Amino acid sequence: MNTVQAQLSAVLTAGGPELSRLLARTEDRLAEVAEGYGAELARHATAILSAGGKRLRPVLVFLCAASRGDGRLVAAAVAVELVHMATLVHDDVLDRAELRRGRPTVFAQGGRLVATATGDMLFSRAFAELVSTRSEEAIRTLSAASSALARGELMQRRDAWRGDVTPERYVERCRLKTASLFEASCRLGALFSERPQLSNEIGMFGAHVGLAFQMLDDVLDVSGPTERTGKPRGADLLDGTVTLPLILARGLDPDLAELDLRTVTDATRAAAICDRIAGTGSLEMARREALTHVAEAKAVLAGLELAGDRRRALDLVADGVVERYA
Repeated sequence: MNTVQAQLSAVLTAGGPELSRLLARTEDRLAEVAEGYGAELARHATAILSAGGKRLRPVLVFLCAASRGDGRLVAAAVAVELVHMATLVHDDVLDRAELRRGRPTVFAQGGRLVATATGDMLFSRAFAELVSTRSEEAIRTLSAASSALARGELMQRRDAWRGDVTPERYVERCRLKTASLFEASCRLGALFSERPQLSNEIGMFGAHVGLAFQMLDDVLDVSGPTERTGKPRGADLLDGTVTLPLILARGLDPDLAELDLRTVTDATRAAAICDRIAGTGSLEMARREALTHVAEAKAVLAGLELAGDRRRALDLVADGVVERYA
């Protein structure tokens, strides 16, 4: 059993049989959505939905229902996963990415127009699922997260190739582009449980976990290897994305401070730059920053009245974000 499988197994055990049952229902509904809109879209939507992934955001929906939630939880879990998958497909179009989780992307297989249409379908179906809950607050929550995702993507595009991106701007970008959907997942879980008043606080837990997740993902892009990331080492460098390891390394290595990312045009050059970044010690610095957010997430949990099994499972989710990148 690999690290990711072991982490998921531990979370499922802590969450109990109800968590496994809800996730199974989520998988069934995701398959129905993927297959329901014509053969061409179905082929690509099914591929992206079955390409792996831990269904971390649906897991958060279910675990953050602080007590037994109602039937709308599955709709919420499906909605957040569809939004997440839509953003992956659209990101691959923007980045012209060939691989995602070690498999050819929708962009690589079907081209820009097909990939864009597939992402659009997944995104639109997410809101159709959530509308079925008849909860205005839930729709506002996912809408706010979706707007944040778009703003974060625009920020990342504006920051591409630049040498003056600050750590503070990077963190804000992560908050918008990644942490916002983690936060929404947690908030939706609380909204559809018997303890909706916990939605704001439990959302803070999700936001910190999301920040740590993105920071550590960016560390892994530099440290690799491809068999763990499912994409070429230094993929962020190749598409001009400025992440925390590079930002910190530029302050420690004058040559990296002068580096024009537009000169990084092939995998060999990207790997060499990754080695240079790693040599500054910036990976460990970035990892420590991520760990502060894991600690803050767990501190949020400590202040909430949650059932023991839910608290243990959420602690394991926070710890698992770190262990995946160890």
